[in-house]
Amino acid sequence: MQLDELLTDAAVLTELGRRIALHRLAHNWTQAELAAQAGLGQATVQRAERGESVQMTSMVKLLRALQLLGGLELALPGSIELPISQLEREQAPTRQRARSRRGGSPAVAAGEPWVWGDEAGAGT
Repeated sequence: MQLDELLTDAAVLTELGRRIALHRLAHNWTQAELAAQAGLGQATVQRAERGESVQMTSMVKLLRALQLLGGLELALPGSIELPISQLEREQAPTRQRARSRRGGSPAVAAGEPWVWGDEAGAGT
């Protein structure tokens, strides 16, 4: 069982709130100062730090004010490499480019319409 399966939603929110408070204090800001930097009310900062649910836009504003938006790439990567894709690439034979025939078909080269091989002698 992975760690993320052990954490309840409430535990995750509590941890997020703790980390927001930790980064706020690292900036030496009060809750009111963080709220002003984020363009939010102080009550929203208090709710987030207590681990209560806040709107997603509020969380984005808090992370931006704390200069933590870059961390979202680690939490939610823009692309996902699925193990099956990697396995298929490793096992797939390397495709080679088809070689062109030199001179081509005599009928095509002479400007005549192309016909199936079994029809070529039927009309003569």
